[in-house]
Amino acid sequence: MKNSSAKKKILAISGPTAVGKTALAIRLAEALDGEIISCDSMQIYKGMDIGTAKPTREELSRVPHHMIDVVSPDKDFSCAEYKDMATEAVEDIISRGKLPIFCGGTGLYLESVLYNGGFSEAPANKEIRERLSENTPEENWKRLVEIDPEAAAKTHMNNLPRVIRALEIYDSTGITKTEWDRRSKEKTSEYDSRIIVLYASDREFLYDRINRRVDIMVSDGLVEEVRKLGLKSSSTAGQAIGYKEISEYFEGHLTFDEAVEKIKQASRNYAKRQQTWWRHCKEAEFVDICDKNFENIVNFAISFAKRD
Repeated sequence: MKNSSAKKKILAISGPTAVGKTALAIRLAEALDGEIISCDSMQIYKGMDIGTAKPTREELSRVPHHMIDVVSPDKDFSCAEYKDMATEAVEDIISRGKLPIFCGGTGLYLESVLYNGGFSEAPANKEIRERLSENTPEENWKRLVEIDPEAAAKTHMNNLPRVIRALEIYDSTGITKTEWDRRSKEKTSEYDSRIIVLYASDREFLYDRINRRVDIMVSDGLVEEVRKLGLKSSSTAGQAIGYKEISEYFEGHLTFDEAVEKIKQASRNYAKRQQTWWRHCKEAEFVDICDKNFENIVNFAISFAKRD
């Protein structure tokens, strides 16, 4: 990556679930005088703590965090809204002489800030969106697979707002979401961004970590958290992994054991999609968590962040 001293420096830690992003980001913030900006599409919701693996109170007390608990779970929250709020956080952190450190696995959110992402800027068309909402989820999903298979591969079929948004972009502009994003990334970023993507070369190693994380979430009170929130299945928050499956258990569609296993499977599938998200990014530095111990990763990341 070319050095650009005129640009504002940003560090980002991304990668699939359960690879240790939070722990690394906190250590880097302490070492580099930074503050953390969450780029997790579900940690923005208040009360969704256990199922989204939010930083603990102890972790939150160690360094300032931004973009966590910013909206009620009964509200939808768009990528455009995230971009605006996160950009404000970046400017605030830099104005105080600190280093902004993004942490999270929602690549779309991170790209919208770093590269002025086209998804958040594509024109909105309420009429088209309402028409698409009249279709069944299956109809919209099959059409997205046909017109934009690349976007479909990065979007879960149950994520109705994102599926409809991708179709809305195509119907409004005649350009697929994938192509829109590609063109938007041709713009020069105003940031000197250092991106570290954690991943696991041993898939079974990662899957074991995911399965154990889900078991811990359940023992920590995930069921009670979902019951207390009472999320509507039609809401974006209600479709979140963990919350959707436990709600199905409450409704009698799944046994408890089936719900837990479904959470694990959905989490593993999501991790697979997350691992492919950054492959196109030439600026990213990929770090295999199977190849290094945590302290070595911390030391490498500090050196990478300071590199000219």
